[in-house]
Amino acid sequence: MDKRLSSVLIWLVAIFAIFAVIVFVLGNMLGIERFQTDNATLGLRFGFVILGLLIAFAVYFFNKDNKAWEVGTREVVWMAIGAALYAVFSWYFNATVFVVPSLSQVALRPAIAIPMFFGYAFGPIVGFFTGAVGNMFGDAISGFGLSPQWSIGNGLVGFIAGLPALFANRKKATDTVLWVGGALALLATVVFFLNRGETNMMFYDVENGVFGDQPIALTAGIALLIGFVLVLVVRFAFGKNVNVGEAVIWGMLGNILGIGFAAISDIWINGFSPAAAIVGEFLPAAGPNLIFAAILVPLLVAAYAAVQKQSGR
Repeated sequence: MDKRLSSVLIWLVAIFAIFAVIVFVLGNMLGIERFQTDNATLGLRFGFVILGLLIAFAVYFFNKDNKAWEVGTREVVWMAIGAALYAVFSWYFNATVFVVPSLSQVALRPAIAIPMFFGYAFGPIVGFFTGAVGNMFGDAISGFGLSPQWSIGNGLVGFIAGLPALFANRKKATDTVLWVGGALALLATVVFFLNRGETNMMFYDVENGVFGDQPIALTAGIALLIGFVLVLVVRFAFGKNVNVGEAVIWGMLGNILGIGFAAISDIWINGFSPAAAIVGEFLPAAGPNLIFAAILVPLLVAAYAAVQKQSGR
């Protein structure tokens, strides 16, 4: 078997195995609520996990000769570091409950910059492992229960951020991704304005006994569009630093498609309508993510470049 094929298969299977151990082994052995998930939808959740892994494998299969798929000792080390960092920071921001008004539990996640950076800097498989495994452990220790399909969505964020290495003309590909991302952000925002009545199920007014009857806030609905504007600012402000713009733009696409994958899965898993999934889950999660990405990913890329320069690499 080809070395690249075997390494990609091993790490995709490893992600699935880690998920299974956390849900089935730790959940049963410890009996702790945060290690458990809804048994009624468990099959569907893992069905979307498998679908996400197959999407990643399909991208590899049609670009299998590219060096971006090589996974050696260096990449394995970065996987471990990235997943650990993402788990810890995800736990911190989940545990402090910086909640975004939404249909379900959505927290502010500045740590989303970690899988984006690790995917861009060290390759799509490293990004996938960082996002998926890091998010799974972060959810497990946060106490909110497990949603494996959302962890795979986070994995796709890091995976897609690492894809510019697949293109011979990276500038042309990145420019295309920029405008595709903008079109998707605009489309999602239009869906929000057409569905302003979608309720914020995380709204509580204990004194008056009010629960879940307030609409999704305007700030949550337009956050993705604001994030895209910030990406444009980064793209042109760092025009001479190709890596910064490239990392942010591909991170944007990863955020939109990865979080979109997770939110859309809840149409089947939680019975949401398409409008509810987009307005109530996708926009409140992906919008703030993109704002944080536009701010934090350039800092990580610049810091890593400075370390490389200092070490002479």
